[in-house]
Amino acid sequence: MYSYTRAESRERSRLFRKGFKQALADCVDDRVTARIHAIDAVAAERGQRELTALHEVQATTRQELARAKAAERTAPRTDKTAARQARKDAEQRVRLAERAVHKAERD
Repeated sequence: MYSYTRAESRERSRLFRKGFKQALADCVDDRVTARIHAIDAVAAERGQRELTALHEVQATTRQELARAKAAERTAPRTDKTAARQARKDAEQRVRLAERAVHKAERD
């Protein structure tokens, strides 16, 4: 997964256009391709860190859901509705976290 900043995206597209023009003239400068590869390497590292953080969030939300389910099962009758709502909220957070992880892995 790559995670480019706006400045990196602009610079990479500028360098790509420059390299494309040089390729048409059949005299590609190695510094252009080296800079593009450097930008890609930084973006790949950042993307990996973000993906790791998303996996941690996903694991945390799953643990919270397990706690909410246990609390719902052990809650007295008077507290069942609050425990059920807490479980539903935890399930929603898990769905959001899973959606974010899947989207990040797809990109």
